[in-house]
Amino acid sequence: MTARQKISFLFALLLAAVVAAAQPTAIDTSRSSVTVRVYKSGLFSALAHNHIITAAIASATLDAAQRTVSVTFNIADMKVVDPDGSESEHQEIEATMKGPKVLDAAQFPTISFRSTRVDEISPQRYKVTGDLKLHGQSREIAFPVVLSEAIYKGSLTLKQTDFGITPVKIAGGTVRVKDEIEISFEIAAR
Repeated sequence: MTARQKISFLFALLLAAVVAAAQPTAIDTSRSSVTVRVYKSGLFSALAHNHIITAAIASATLDAAQRTVSVTFNIADMKVVDPDGSESEHQEIEATMKGPKVLDAAQFPTISFRSTRVDEISPQRYKVTGDLKLHGQSREIAFPVVLSEAIYKGSLTLKQTDFGITPVKIAGGTVRVKDEIEISFEIAAR
């Protein structure tokens, strides 16, 4: 191999490494989790319980170099995992959550987030801003994220009414779901 061929070969290797590094990274969905916590309120709320819901990631990409992230969830894949209540109660809660009174999965089958800006606050700490599309409405949200051992962790609070969702009420409103829901996540890059 001539010196020119060696230089061309090394240049091609370097270019391939740069291109590979610039590609978005897939999210490891088996090591990633998103949890939604929904809380009860009302005069007779002692007769009900809070809900814990897992949301499986349908698709996601993360580009650390460009500081972008996008995540999509299928509402059909969301599961109620409350430690309280029977399996039939969980199924009833899921049916209500996915039905026309709450998320309306038939009309709005996915929830998606796409970042518009990621600001580094300090090493391993970021503020992520982007558009959350939920229930047919898109809203800008911002939340803190911490990177620890290749896992991005964070949490945020949303109001259902900000996305056109009326919190569930039963027994004439004496038992109801709070407007605010908490979302926590751990996103692992491959």
